[in-house]
Amino acid sequence: MIKFDFLEANKEKFRTEYLAAQPFPHLILDGICEEEKLEKLYEQIPELDNKSRDYMFANNKFEKSNYKVIGPLFEELYNDLQSERMNKFLTFIAAEDIFVDPKNHGGGLHQGKKNSFLDMHADFNYHPIHQMWFRNLNLLLYLNKDWKPEYGGQLKLEDARSGKKKVVDVPFNRLVIQQTRTWTLHGYDMTNFPEKVYRTSIATYAYTEHKLHIEKPRSTDWKPKDDASVGKKLVAKYLDSAIKLKHKLFGSGTAKNQ
Repeated sequence: MIKFDFLEANKEKFRTEYLAAQPFPHLILDGICEEEKLEKLYEQIPELDNKSRDYMFANNKFEKSNYKVIGPLFEELYNDLQSERMNKFLTFIAAEDIFVDPKNHGGGLHQGKKNSFLDMHADFNYHPIHQMWFRNLNLLLYLNKDWKPEYGGQLKLEDARSGKKKVVDVPFNRLVIQQTRTWTLHGYDMTNFPEKVYRTSIATYAYTEHKLHIEKPRSTDWKPKDDASVGKKLVAKYLDSAIKLKHKLFGSGTAKNQ
């Protein structure tokens, strides 16, 4: 379903675009999937009822990790995203050895329903099971038919070091590949989609295997807005410690999200 011939024929151009992008390395690819197949896949997307584990930092956001079971087109897309051709493309554009997590822990089909939002954050940095897998890239495929800017939900990017920002529209059949580091903040403001129309995407995560930890393992680092409540800011400050304690006692919820 993914147009790999197109990606491979233009990989030099895409590598330059990715590495030179601001506020941090990312790549925006339109028409990445075969249109007819993706249209049919879109028609088969169910309404999701499994709420995300993003606590108070997201609203009305739902997910299905193992989306390939929905049907053959979903399985085809899933397999393309996990394929060796995709791994080779990602490795080339980022100039690092990169592979997509074959189990897609934490990723999947995501739906933002009425008044959905996702606070700015830096993603967890090491895989919940494979502790030497460093999270390197997010692949975000957007499935928003007839999307208009006034619907909101644009992907917001911000470099926490420089404060530089960028807003990326999220139309149908657009793939955003973005670097993930402690400073690569991203999220989206509250949506305003029409009734029964949702902010829809498929998230896939890619890693680089390390022999040594290059930074201290941590969970998602949330960055609430300046006008957020004192309580929300306190939760953001101490959530990582609380999650680490929970993992020791009960295991990782992300790892179990199949």
